[in-house]
Amino acid sequence: MSDHHTYKKLEVVGSSKNSIDEAIRNAIQECAVTVKNLEWFEVVETRGHIVHDQVGHFQVTLKIGFRIEGS
Repeated sequence: MSDHHTYKKLEVVGSSKNSIDEAIRNAIQECAVTVKNLEWFEVVETRGHIVHDQVGHFQVTLKIGFRIEGS
């Protein structure tokens, strides 16, 4: 193992009918299914979908950082 780490970033959009927090958690949980070594996230955009004059979904764009294996 080296004495430094190298990371890569993914950009994903999570959504939830309930909250921004749940949208973030949904996105991270889905990424964790196929991506190893998740380390951090950054919220870069928050928006929503309106249905019948009400919030239909919260949508959150995240940059998720993961450590490249072996670094």
